[in-house]
Amino acid sequence: MRVGINAHLLTFSQGYRNAGVGRYIYYLLQALAGRTDAALYTVFCHDAPPPDDPARGPHVRFVTSRLNTFEPKRRILYEQTALPLLLRGRVDLLHAPVNVVPLLSPVPAVVTIHDLSFMVLPDRFLPAKRRYLETFTRLTVRKARHVIADSENTRQDVMRLLQVPPERVTAVPLGVTAHFRPPDPAAIEAFRARHDLPECYLLYLGTLEPRKNLVTLVRAYARLREQGLEWPLVLAGGKGWLYEDIFRAVEEWNLGEHVRFPGYVSYEEQPLWYGGATIFVYPSTYEGFGLPVLEAMACGTPVVTSTAGSLPEAAGDAGLLVECRDEEQLATAIARLAGDANLREDLRQRGLARAAEFSWARTAEETVQVYKRALAN
Repeated sequence: MRVGINAHLLTFSQGYRNAGVGRYIYYLLQALAGRTDAALYTVFCHDAPPPDDPARGPHVRFVTSRLNTFEPKRRILYEQTALPLLLRGRVDLLHAPVNVVPLLSPVPAVVTIHDLSFMVLPDRFLPAKRRYLETFTRLTVRKARHVIADSENTRQDVMRLLQVPPERVTAVPLGVTAHFRPPDPAAIEAFRARHDLPECYLLYLGTLEPRKNLVTLVRAYARLREQGLEWPLVLAGGKGWLYEDIFRAVEEWNLGEHVRFPGYVSYEEQPLWYGGATIFVYPSTYEGFGLPVLEAMACGTPVVTSTAGSLPEAAGDAGLLVECRDEEQLATAIARLAGDANLREDLRQRGLARAAEFSWARTAEETVQVYKRALAN
């Protein structure tokens, strides 16, 4: 079995594209490289890993483009024109790991759809981006032989919104790497000192964008301040799009001294941000999977998240779930957890057990089974 993987959203530079789907591509490649089956993988990319990287292996070959595909318009042009020419004779199947396949692909294709937020929450996207995603995703599911969804919730969205038959959509959960684990207490103490953080703080970590519902979090935090909570709120992550309302809400509630924006957090430091926090809060209005919830749990941090999208699937019974748009309910859940050390410890233990259920080896195994079914059809 010769599989091509379009990895042009893979990047090793520091920035928000290094998170999310870029991380999915990388850890899937790493898990595939570690397998001992007879499959051969050709990875089409712009930013290839270094020679000694674990994503490389004897049965994984990287083909880099001459065109700079880091810029979205160039990447789309490359994927739809140049990539189909490179596939013929090289691979039996193409995996497009982020929503869109080359419509002229000469080989069968599998696509991973991480979420349909651009259809579920269209007002949270810039019009041009929304039109591109919806148009090409609709065309893609007609072209693709099989669709992978990150969660059962996303699988149901794909069937409902894109009219894809159930037998052509498989839910394959993501994994949590060993990088995310409870940090050493001495490392946390040094980390807090380095960033001038107190012993207790609330943390959100992710892209700053409307879908993450951070304005509601800021308003809930304002309620908590009025009730006497003195812990700072850290909103960590790179700026995505339409993020200005978050900063306006902080100003409106006079929270400038209490809400911190450290910006993009490097992958290396993320376990320290998670592990140093007293509570991780992730009130997103829609997620295809919700990996930050599991990463926080893997670092031993109790979680408050929302009932929206796939987040209940990720959290299981190991987190406190609230209605995402209800700032009073969100504030109440945070206050409950902040005031109950026994509950925090209970959720910490539950979270560690929950995160251990998700591995990239499992993701790779279930993905390879989809490849085989797609080629058998």
